[in-house]
Amino acid sequence: MTTPVLKLGIPAGSLQEATADLFRKAGYKLSFASRSYYPTIDDDEIQCTLIRAQEMARYVQNGSLDCGLTGYDWIVENDAQVTELSELVFSKVSRRPVRWVLAVPNDSPIREPKDLEGKRIATEVVNITKKWLAGHGVNAIVEFSWGATEVKPPRLADAIVEVTETGSSLRANDLRIVCDLLQSTTRFIANPAAALDAWKRRKMDDLILMLRAAMAAEGKVGLMMNVRADDLATVLKLLPALQNPTISTLSDASWLAVNTILDESVVRKLIPDLKRAGACGLVEYPLSKVID
Repeated sequence: MTTPVLKLGIPAGSLQEATADLFRKAGYKLSFASRSYYPTIDDDEIQCTLIRAQEMARYVQNGSLDCGLTGYDWIVENDAQVTELSELVFSKVSRRPVRWVLAVPNDSPIREPKDLEGKRIATEVVNITKKWLAGHGVNAIVEFSWGATEVKPPRLADAIVEVTETGSSLRANDLRIVCDLLQSTTRFIANPAAALDAWKRRKMDDLILMLRAAMAAEGKVGLMMNVRADDLATVLKLLPALQNPTISTLSDASWLAVNTILDESVVRKLIPDLKRAGACGLVEYPLSKVID
């Protein structure tokens, strides 16, 4: 019997390493060979293809791929008819959405959308920009930019629509942001027919579950301790638990074991407070996955 295969698209470019890191945290060994567009993964039921995020939605829509990861921006730009199964908020720099913004030179007279009338705009997201301009009743020339978009104003364009996470690249090129056009996060998308296939859908849902579990564990740790029954109420008031802490009895009925999950950033201040409140045997441990 032929082993069924899920055809999965992995985004090339800026999201490639962030995606690989997330897969590894989720328990999958995803690796890239030099000059190969077919990453290997330690799951015989998954076949990976490395595709630029800009094209991912198109190949998922036409069935060349069953599913893939790409930005919401590229789904909109391609007007792709795909099924969005999950939002996965990660990027190459942070866990914040990326922004497509209108930017102009610092000394430009352009201050609001109406000032773009008759102007020239360079961008990689031509369709998004044209729709946004139409929504503001503005007529402008929108040109596709093949890269290095930040260097085009003012000689080659009056303004640009560019993606940013921190705005640092725009500032470094003496550009200021006029307004936002679109916020985007990574989405797990599926071909509509593949999403209705029972085996493929279960495989995709399982993969999404593990990816989301790995993301949920980031920045969190587990903390366990022993507490006298008389001190339990005081200790519990100090704990910012993900859910209610797990409380177990010990062989000595006057003592209890408390286990909880919390943000790693609060631990260094919390442990001394817990110690003063009567907790002992405190153990902090790392988490790889958190599943609600």
